[in-house]
Amino acid sequence: MNIPTLFRIFHRSRNGLLVALFCFSVSQCTFIREATTPADIPADSSSANSESRLRQRLLDYAQTHLGADYRAAGKSPKSGFDCSGFTSYVFKKFDIALAASSSGQATQGKPVAPDKVKPGDLVFFRRSKGQEIFHVAMVVSANHKSLKVIHSTSRGVVIDDVYASDYWKPKIDSARNVVSKGK
Repeated sequence: MNIPTLFRIFHRSRNGLLVALFCFSVSQCTFIREATTPADIPADSSSANSESRLRQRLLDYAQTHLGADYRAAGKSPKSGFDCSGFTSYVFKKFDIALAASSSGQATQGKPVAPDKVKPGDLVFFRRSKGQEIFHVAMVVSANHKSLKVIHSTSRGVVIDDVYASDYWKPKIDSARNVVSKGK
């Protein structure tokens, strides 16, 4: 609608002010819609939420296996898990393929500083410098005082705070993000 037409409608109408306000609001909505483009909306907001949901679903699923037996080279809840069998089994459910061994998994994804891990990241352990990675665990929660992981140990699938463990803490080697795509 052009301005002269609006002016005529305004003068002929008993509710000219309402018509004018309506036309103004419609034109403002059009302006706002045109000004708000996908570039104005943070691109990572929905993908970050999607990733957070995926991480939570991974953890929820992993925790359904708490108490599953340990078995060397085990790859399923029926026969038992070893550490890498457990992580690969959990991630496979969400179409994330992991290597069969903890040392293989330690090369996948993106490196993350152990003090910057998020739930769902993997933490790797070495007995000493120069030795091969021998264990993998999935982060449940982390802060500067606590690093809780879910993993398969000789006690079966358990959650441990590795920062509170004299056994595990000195063996922490590295961490990897295998959840994020292309970041």
